Amino acid sequence: MSERQLRKPSRELMDILADNLRAYRKSKHLSQEELADMCDLHRTYVGSVERGERNVTLSSLETLASALGVSVPELLTKRAFEDDDIR
Repeated sequence: MSERQLRKPSRELMDILADNLRAYRKSKHLSQEELADMCDLHRTYVGSVERGERNVTLSSLETLASALGVSVPELLTKRAFEDDDIR
């Protein structure tokens, strides 16, 4: 890999994070804007993460997990969600 190439996470991992973030946020009855405010992030940033368009930093991942009351591994673990399953 050349010095100019940036490493990117797999599409699968980005999709898992996007799905989990959306599901946990909705289970807490939070809008993207409300979650963003809790994390001192911009609403469009949260939206882009939920669409799998953004590669998040570890600090943002920790902040999002904390605001949702889950662990970082929970945000990165593939799950089969039902709307009422997440508490």
